[in-house]
Amino acid sequence: MSKLKNIKIPQDIHSFTDEELESLSIEIRQKIIDVISVNGGHLGSNLGTVELLIALHKVFSSPKDKFLFDVSHQAYTHKLLTGRFEAFHTLREFKGICGFTNPKESPHDHFYAGHAGTALSLALGLAKNRDLSEEEQHVIPILGDASLTCGLTLEALNNIPKNLERFIVILNDNNMSISKNVGAITNILSRFLSNPTANKIYEDIEGLLSKIPNLGNSLVKHGHKLRESVKNLVSTAPFFEQFGLSYIGPIDGHDIKKMLTVFEALKDAKKPVIVHVLTTKGKGMDPAITDPTTYHGCKPFDKATGKFYPNLSTKKTFPQIFGKHLLKMAEKDSKIVTITPAMPAGSCIEGFMQKFPERCLDVGIAEGHAVTFGGGIAYGKNLKVVVSIYATFLQRALDNLFHDVCLQELPVVFALDRAGISGPDGSTHHGIYDISFLNAMPHMVIAQPRDGHVLKELLESAFSYNRPTAIRYPNMATEEREAPLEQRALGIGEILKTGKEVALFALGHMCNVALEVRELLLAEGIEVTIVDPIFIKPLDAELFKEVLLTHRVAITLEEHALSGGFGMIFNHFVIQNNLRHLSIANFGIPDTFVEHGSHKELTKELGLDAPSIALKILALVQSLQVHTS
Repeated sequence: MSKLKNIKIPQDIHSFTDEELESLSIEIRQKIIDVISVNGGHLGSNLGTVELLIALHKVFSSPKDKFLFDVSHQAYTHKLLTGRFEAFHTLREFKGICGFTNPKESPHDHFYAGHAGTALSLALGLAKNRDLSEEEQHVIPILGDASLTCGLTLEALNNIPKNLERFIVILNDNNMSISKNVGAITNILSRFLSNPTANKIYEDIEGLLSKIPNLGNSLVKHGHKLRESVKNLVSTAPFFEQFGLSYIGPIDGHDIKKMLTVFEALKDAKKPVIVHVLTTKGKGMDPAITDPTTYHGCKPFDKATGKFYPNLSTKKTFPQIFGKHLLKMAEKDSKIVTITPAMPAGSCIEGFMQKFPERCLDVGIAEGHAVTFGGGIAYGKNLKVVVSIYATFLQRALDNLFHDVCLQELPVVFALDRAGISGPDGSTHHGIYDISFLNAMPHMVIAQPRDGHVLKELLESAFSYNRPTAIRYPNMATEEREAPLEQRALGIGEILKTGKEVALFALGHMCNVALEVRELLLAEGIEVTIVDPIFIKPLDAELFKEVLLTHRVAITLEEHALSGGFGMIFNHFVIQNNLRHLSIANFGIPDTFVEHGSHKELTKELGLDAPSIALKILALVQSLQVHTS
């Protein structure tokens, strides 16, 4: 008999026996596999934290006690235990429940959490709020080991008060983030895996010393340095203890009984504590254990075999074309160096990394460092640096971009993956704000290819601009075209279709939507000119004026926020050039946070599908005819 579907609040499991909790873990793991096999989602991280979250919810009382997830892609068990079982089948679907924690969805979710490194700072803020308000709840940030490569986490560690009560940090150590962890901090943690008895050695030193005849008591009294020396050899505890955290662990993150014992003992802790928990990413599904990167954020699969369903499209995606062509360029040019902040798989540069590991560098979840590091490598302009980063993650390196690249006039090329709507990942991941801040940077070039062929041409051409250059593109299938690659001159756009009266300036992949709109309006007797700007900065001023002087309606179309986006840049151009005869309409994303759903569902809701745009343009043209008649 299912116990999971009867859990409405986490307190329902407080009366469960150890055996019932074990049975519940099996049921939860199966439910996660069932849903993700259909919807896709974060599989490995969630399978690895089932017992951990059951134990936490058994001992503590959410939402009074605050659980804060650092990148909440491991929060599916939390959702199932907090009243969302009935809706769990809608995970990541349009109007369904979010794949990350979402405060609008449940009082048990306290913050949106889609980017790494925020949980510890937020938790310290909540604890301060609690203490100033004279309340007594526990604050429990749940960190992945990869979060320790993020600078914000280290800043928070440096600010933990030594006497902070009811503050329990969970360090979920599975040796992975999305891809394999990198860096010195990872090495510190991994030392524990080969020395699981570190704490016991440390605790036994005093006992051993005390047994030495005549000298025992004296050695115990003065043996602190010896104990610390041995402890430093085999333990990571000093790393955390120097930040004021009492260290517990490592403990088996799949042993519910052991975790219950530890958590109960820590409920009244008078100092901040970190509990080091070892888990297996993908536990309960063999393919997810053996291939944790592929099964981190995965597409639908056959749950009986674990094999992914075949891709019905034969077209490559923008990221796949980028990764393949960048490797091809690197094979010919030894000066090309690529940097990624923990996303070699997502950005499709694993082939580059395998072939040229000294020139393809993963810096971990450290976006700011990735950008500044790239600026340092580009100094002297004798190397060609590409920073491959998601558009939404570049937001975390805004100052680095301004101060360490643009201000220095360094020719770093930024390959901005996931530029546009990011579908099921939702509001934390949509790359729809980058044009606004990139445009504010002096010397910055911003370009967007409409297809894979233009993407290759921009990659080949970007270093010739000798300026910081951002090439933005979405994660969607596109055309490659078998044609010679041509040099893309800086700031030169293209006319794709010639018409009259109405000119539609469509950015990047939205050119495909523009061509659909053109076909729909042809049936109404309206022949639209289609312009692909290619460059958002600098604009092709000569081409734009040539087109605008011969048309009376100008439309912009972009999959980006209208506030600060291409449309606003276009409108400024029109005003500067005194083109007063024009009627203008801007199509893009309004000033709101966009939730999750499929790309098709979201663009339709936002009015960015071809039929919606065609109807609005038709209404505009008809209103002008009435007005001028």
